[in-house]
Amino acid sequence: MLISAFFVLVSLILLAYWFRYTCVLILSAKPARDFAAQVAVTNRLSFPSVQQTLEAGIALAELDTLCRQLDRDYTLLTCLMRHGAQFREIGESLEHRMLMLDFAIMKRSFSFRQSREALREMANIVQHFANQMGEHAAAGAMA
Repeated sequence: MLISAFFVLVSLILLAYWFRYTCVLILSAKPARDFAAQVAVTNRLSFPSVQQTLEAGIALAELDTLCRQLDRDYTLLTCLMRHGAQFREIGESLEHRMLMLDFAIMKRSFSFRQSREALREMANIVQHFANQMGEHAAAGAMA
């Protein structure tokens, strides 16, 4: 019984490690052309300004505001991917679902340092989604 519990615990730890590593790997991949800025301007997304604010350094009081801005961007992009006919296949991919779960996990960070890193990763997830939408729209326009 103790050995089974040990193997279950080790398996869960390895699953969590795999999940985090895969999410970081997805976000670290740089596209050939970056469409995120164009999508941000078109849809009035605030993640570029959030990323700049995070790089410049922020006060504790600004964390909630930045989190709400990213949450709004995230909600808008996921709704477009879920309900937009041309983006539906992006929203159904395993990569997209993993990043959605990662966004939800990052949203629940507590300490100031962890919150800052969580916001940075949340902004990267929103940027990744915006870039995917831009790539998909550009590919559809060329076809």
